[in-house]
Formats: sequence, structure tokens, C-alpha cells
Amino acid sequence: MSPLRTRMAARDLGEPHRVSSPLELLFDLTFVAAVSQIVGRLAHATEQGHGLEAVGPFLMVFFAIWWAWMNFTWFASAYDTDDVPYRVMTLLQMAGVLVLAAGVPAAVEGDFTIVTIGYLVMRVGLVSLWLRAAVAHPEGRATALRYAIGISFVQVLWVSKLALPGGGPVWLFIACALLDLSVPPIAERTGSTSWHPHHIAERYGLFTIILLGESVLAATNAVQGAVAHGLSVSLVVIAMAGLVILFALWWIYFSEPAGDGLEERREQSFIWGYGHYLIFAALAALGAGLEVAVASAGEGEHHIAAGAQAVVASVVIPVVVMLVLLWVLHAPLVGRTVVRPQAIGVAAVLMVLTVFAAPAVGVAAGLTVIAAVLVLLLVTTLAREGRRSLPAPPP
Repeated sequence: MSPLRTRMAARDLGEPHRVSSPLELLFDLTFVAAVSQIVGRLAHATEQGHGLEAVGPFLMVFFAIWWAWMNFTWFASAYDTDDVPYRVMTLLQMAGVLVLAAGVPAAVEGDFTIVTIGYLVMRVGLVSLWLRAAVAHPEGRATALRYAIGISFVQVLWVSKLALPGGGPVWLFIACALLDLSVPPIAERTGSTSWHPHHIAERYGLFTIILLGESVLAATNAVQGAVAHGLSVSLVVIAMAGLVILFALWWIYFSEPAGDGLEERREQSFIWGYGHYLIFAALAALGAGLEVAVASAGEGEHHIAAGAQAVVASVVIPVVVMLVLLWVLHAPLVGRTVVRPQAIGVAAVLMVLTVFAAPAVGVAAGLTVIAAVLVLLLVTTLAREGRRSLPAPPP
């Protein structure tokens, strides 16, 4: 049972066996609805042949989802007291996430009113926690107050933006997003919060699994719709190839020792943490791509406007972005990444070539090639790591 109230002190940086709390896991589940909404909207736009036009709104809405999750995650890593007031403020933020999720369909069309309201509810809960930390933890008071003031200031700008026709131009959204991103670096100039490196690595890994799960859900929904009009060989091939793609990406992501790297090079945390926005967005977009690929195998009313090249590209681009950024973000942390950049480069080229071959070979064959390339990348990586782990021969 959680205590009624405890003093909010900074968590121990060297705390052993630090793992995600049940409350954090519950908090993550509220994002499933928001991610599912944006994945479905991107998939629908791609099916109608408007995938490129939907990328901008997708990235904007996903920024709100990711940034809300990330802010709570890093705060909880430093100041998780798990008492009643903390849980209540977390509940408030969860409510904000659900409001945000409800506003995703309108936001994709350019109306961010509901998303902004949900974002505001979340920020009220987060600012309350930072103010509590400022009062209870004198050593980190300056940093906590900077966070509270910075978040509140930018939130006023987000709300004020709604008064403009159409919510204002895109550049204003980008400016507000950049201001939001600038709050943590500015706040931590007075002292770094005591986030736990292995806890953060685990939290990011759990969100990765949530996004991969959304891909499974999106593909499953598409399979259900396609099966209703008759099972086909191409549908089975696409479904199996999609599963292999997801499994290979999961394996590759969790091969990199992010926790140890963050512990040794805490100064790289902003680059690593912020850079995951594109990794997470790519994984979410992959879910939409797999849904479109499955839908392309349907018949009758499930016929889509997108051609084979666009469908394969909707899978290849997220996969390539994820692989490249995984190396870019981990190389500064660990020095030598498990998956070598040369192998990633070769795999990326082969998958991009698959996009150009798609009109001739079809979607099913294209996804099979992508899956095969990822399996080959994984096998060669495992073989090289296995050779490195063998004991040296006697002199």
C-alpha cells in the first residue's frame, strides 16, 4: 500500500535493481489509445494515396504524444515518491492523455483544440509535481523551479495559439515545440536531476514495445478486414513478413546496451533522449505501413488507391530511419555498437532498392525481401558477436 505522504527527495543515482513501477506501467497504457489513433489516421491517408500529405500532421501530433510521455518519464526517474499525492497527480496526467487521444482525429485535420486541452491538463499535473519537488528538495529547488516556470510559460503559448485562425501557421507550432524542447537543457544548467540511467533505458525500451505492439494491433485489424473477403496467399505472406520485420527490429533494438552507456556518459542523455522522437515516430509509422500493406492484399471494398511502390515505401522508410538512428544515437554512448554501421548501410540500400522494384514484384514479395534483409542483418550481427565472445586461442 502506498504511503499517504512522504517527503519528495531525489532518488539515488546508484540505486540497484531500479525498474519501472506498476504506476509507470499503467501510465504507459494510456498512450496506447493516442498512438493507435494517429497510426490509424496515417494508414488511412496512405491507403487513399495521400501518405506524403499526412506526414506533417502525423509528426506534429506524435510530438505531443511523445513529449508528454517523456516529461513524466524523466521526472519519475528522479522524484518518484509513489505516495498518494504523487499518484493523484499522475492520474491527472493520465486523464490528460485520454483527452489528447480523443483529439487526435481533429488534430490530423488541423484542429489542435482538444489535443491542446489534453496537453494542458497533463502540464498542470506535471507542474504541480515540479513545484512539490522545489518545496521538498532544497538542493534541487532552482532546477525544479526552472522546470515549473519554463513548462508553464510554453503552455501559455500553446493555449494562446488556439486564438489564431486555424491555430496559427506551421512555423508557430515548430517554434512552440522548440521552446518546449529547450526547457530541460535550460533548467538543468543549475544542476542535473537524479535520473537513473538503467531506469531510463528500461522506460524507453517499454515504450518501444508499446509501439511495436501498436504495429501488431494495426496489422491484426487489417487482417481481420481482409480475411472477411477471403484468405489469399499474398495476405498470409504479408502478415508473416510483417511479423518477422517487427521481431527483427525488437531484437536489434534491445541488442544495444543503452543503460550502461547512459551511466558512463550522462552528458549524452539529451541527444539520446530527444533523438528517440524519430525512432518512436518511425516505429509508429511502421504500424501504419504494415496496416496498409495488409489492406493492399484485400479485395472488393478493401481496394486501396496507393500503388505497390507507395505501400512498400511506407514500410521501408520507417525501418531504415529506425536502423540508422539506432546507430547514430548509440554510437556516442557505447563507442562500438553491436550492429555495425556498414551492415546497416548495406541493409538500408537493399531495402530502398526494394521500393523501386515493388511495381514489378508486388507488395508481398517486397515485404518478404525486407524481412529477409533484416534477418540477414541480425544473423550476421549474432555471428560476429559470437566470434568475439570466443576465448582467444592459446599461444
